[in-house]
Amino acid sequence: MTMDPLLLIGDVDDATTRLLRTAARLDATDLAAPSLLPGWSRGHVLAHLARNADGFVNLLTSARTGEKIPMYASAEARTADIEAGAPRPPEEHLDDLRRSADRFAEAVAAMPAPAWGATVETRRGPWPATLLVWGRLRELEIHHVDLAAGYRPTDWSEDFGHRLLHEVTTAFAGRDDAPSMVLRFDGSRHELVVGDRERAPVVTGPPAELGAWLTGRSTGTTLSVTPDGHLPRPPEWI
Repeated sequence: MTMDPLLLIGDVDDATTRLLRTAARLDATDLAAPSLLPGWSRGHVLAHLARNADGFVNLLTSARTGEKIPMYASAEARTADIEAGAPRPPEEHLDDLRRSADRFAEAVAAMPAPAWGATVETRRGPWPATLLVWGRLRELEIHHVDLAAGYRPTDWSEDFGHRLLHEVTTAFAGRDDAPSMVLRFDGSRHELVVGDRERAPVVTGPPAELGAWLTGRSTGTTLSVTPDGHLPRPPEWI
């Protein structure tokens, strides 16, 4: 999947504004409450989003300078930073989110055109720099849902739903643990295939709902299956 990163900057700005609006409504009790992610409070999710922005700044800097800069110093450091940040008071979370988002925007603005052709090293392997803005947008939109604070997959834009769905199905296509399935969009002939089409059930619904189900953010109750039966069980995404 490739896309022009500069076309997504406005989407990142809008997603950041929505996240900050939600975060501004959360008090200390809200932040200590569980998120949709097992073992994480809402404070953990917000701390992760701030450190994730800085991680993407590291990758953008790596692409711009040619230096080998990891997204995080280590997996242990990433976990420690999230744990340390989770119990902070609301105003500190909000300030951190704003400042880290500003740093990300500045790092994107500093990228010369040739730097987008670089390859950087993420936590899960090499990635083209052209996908870094998309990666940040994906984190913002999915983890905003994970806050369990009123933002839902149905609030995702149609474009985001399509991009997410294409990314997930592409990833599943190369995995032995992914069941065969045909994903069809409501009111459209467009479909995506995972595995053996001949034996695959057809799962139909809006792109955002399909993407939410495949990423574990929805049980898929609004989706339909043909022939009638249970939804396939997708594997853990990332």
